[in-house]
Amino acid sequence: MSTEILLVEKKDRVGTLIFNRPEKRNSLSPDLLIRVHQTLEDFAQEDLIRTVIIRGVGEQAFSSGYDIAAIPTEVPPRTQEKLRDQNPLELALASVINFPYPVIALLNGYAFGAGCELAVCCDLRIGADDIRMGMPPAKLGLVYPLAGLMRFVQVIGFSKTREIFFTGRYYSAQRAKEIGLVDYLLPRPELESFAYEMAQEIAGNAPLSVRGTKRILNLLSQSISLSDEDRREANRLIAQAFKSEDLKEAQTAFLQKRKPEFKGR
Repeated sequence: MSTEILLVEKKDRVGTLIFNRPEKRNSLSPDLLIRVHQTLEDFAQEDLIRTVIIRGVGEQAFSSGYDIAAIPTEVPPRTQEKLRDQNPLELALASVINFPYPVIALLNGYAFGAGCELAVCCDLRIGADDIRMGMPPAKLGLVYPLAGLMRFVQVIGFSKTREIFFTGRYYSAQRAKEIGLVDYLLPRPELESFAYEMAQEIAGNAPLSVRGTKRILNLLSQSISLSDEDRREANRLIAQAFKSEDLKEAQTAFLQKRKPEFKGR
């Protein structure tokens, strides 16, 4: 098996990005996220790839989330300046959203945390009918970043965003589809063929039409805006949670394999 953390394939105007960290359940390390950004940037400059599929290696995990413990080691000069304004996760998510042509998440396994958000950033989500998805910040004592919450609201609406972030549940494939986290569910033997047939159908359409439509939809999604004061308040709440005793308790409980006892401070 290749030791590359991101496998890249190109065929018939369809590009595939494969997270290749099976030992870490395809968690999103900074190096992996930087490579996602670089690859999508290269695809956009070449303008030969008209649809992208993102998936995880194997059949267990699309991605288990952000690998907090990993430290970026390979940052080319062209990316270093961008990282001053955006962390590797935000850089990769923005690259998925702003890629000129449609991006499909092929959910070959569970998608939790940042892995779930990355899937939400894709234009379409096609999953196996036995996957699970979820966002655990409420169980970790975290307030999720404003940009991330806005992405979920844009895709699944306020009501369902409230549910998944208030409960912190891990949802079955069927419930994930009901909520809107997944567009299609397929038995595993049919998953790849369905996803690639759709990708090839999209890639075969008029590029100016597809590209222009995605750009306009992205512009429409930016119609929700907050004042500078509201953004400052949101950032204050996020920072407060990062410094809280509850976050430390959640980390300790995880290591001790017990349920955390939150105190709201």
